[in-house]
Amino acid sequence: MSGTAATTAAELEEASARTLRFSILISAVRCTLAYVILPFVAPAIGLAAGVGPAVGIPIAVVALWANVASIRRHWHTGHRWKWPISLLNAGIVVLLVILLVLDVGQLL
Repeated sequence: MSGTAATTAAELEEASARTLRFSILISAVRCTLAYVILPFVAPAIGLAAGVGPAVGIPIAVVALWANVASIRRHWHTGHRWKWPISLLNAGIVVLLVILLVLDVGQLL
């Protein structure tokens, strides 16, 4: 019986780690696109400049969702690192919100 509980706890911890990795990956992709690919690489190879906000907004929304899901999963599972992970995710959320507001401002 305790083996089942340990397996369940291990599975929950792994699911929490997967959610965290996914949220950070999406945020990293958004930043790489917004600050490297779209402003420098895309115009250098003849792609339209100024498409950053149109691409950045949907990616930012997905990244925000992923970071909030990561926080919720860590708190729901009672993960031992829930405070540090939540603070990391919260910092990323704040930065993403700022970038989202800037992207929306560029489109308007």
